[in-house]
Amino acid sequence: MRAKVYIESSVISYLASRPSRDLIVAARQAVTAEWWDQKRGRFDLYVSALVEDEIAKGDPAAAAKRLEIARDIPALDISDGAKALAKRLLERRAVPVGSEEDALHISIAAAAGMSYLLTWNFKHINNAETKEQIMEAVESHGFACPTLCSPEELGL
Repeated sequence: MRAKVYIESSVISYLASRPSRDLIVAARQAVTAEWWDQKRGRFDLYVSALVEDEIAKGDPAAAAKRLEIARDIPALDISDGAKALAKRLLERRAVPVGSEEDALHISIAAAAGMSYLLTWNFKHINNAETKEQIMEAVESHGFACPTLCSPEELGL
């Protein structure tokens, strides 16, 4: 049985965006493209209705490219359990107030039983200082916490 991976919006954005002149962004784009081409086949991929909403925003041509990448990836619904968990993550300050979408990404992945949440969001999701708080909040709500990681960390 293959591991299930929730693909957060930032991964699709890096994959679809024009090459950056910023060295860090360019490196993340290259790592994302390499992961997509060489490693994604080892996993069952999922997005969510939230991911679809986020990648549909902005420049219409860029949004169309992002949506095309996600077109054949099954989309998870935002369950009541995910909504309740997102509220708990915010109440416990595992994810800061004002970052409701980030809390919801974590919650959707946890409620759906994902093994991994793949993201480039180091501020509120894949953050070394908050991972333990996130895991505790998720597990106290009765779910297993997916491993929060970047494409660089998954499938080495």
